[in-house]
Amino acid sequence: MAIEKYRLPLLEVETVLPILNRISIFGGLDDAQLFTVFRMLETEHYRKGEFVFRQGDPPDHIRIVRSGRVRIVENVGGTPMELIEFDTGDCFGETSVIAIQVHTAGALAVEDTELMMIPREKLFALYDTDPKLFGMLMLNIAREACRRLNKTEEIMLHYALSAKPGKWE
Repeated sequence: MAIEKYRLPLLEVETVLPILNRISIFGGLDDAQLFTVFRMLETEHYRKGEFVFRQGDPPDHIRIVRSGRVRIVENVGGTPMELIEFDTGDCFGETSVIAIQVHTAGALAVEDTELMMIPREKLFALYDTDPKLFGMLMLNIAREACRRLNKTEEIMLHYALSAKPGKWE
């Protein structure tokens, strides 16, 4: 289970909104909707080498790297495999939050890192308080999940083809 961190709300809207504008799950949101998202954000700090969450932990937040880097690592048969690294402005954890499934990999701070987060309960509360914004976020998250799935399929096909030369020709 992830260690509970002390979370603070964000106050600097002028530095955060440009980051939100670059993230695909916030695409198509107007200024009022982005400000609603901004008000939901909390922040956490992690030191280099500290886990944000571990493989098997329940999902609790959508996370955005404000500064630093986070590496996603999956333990496969006792061997850690590095899957991807997220940098400033990258978003992660959204598919686990929506699927309400445990994290399939861990997230490790590669350097001292500040994350902005949308708590799962605040995201799902939008269903009642702002259904239009909730719907747009769900659609954008689904689109991002499809993009990542497509990229994963391309990578898997590449490895399948290179592992069995001539078989797929």
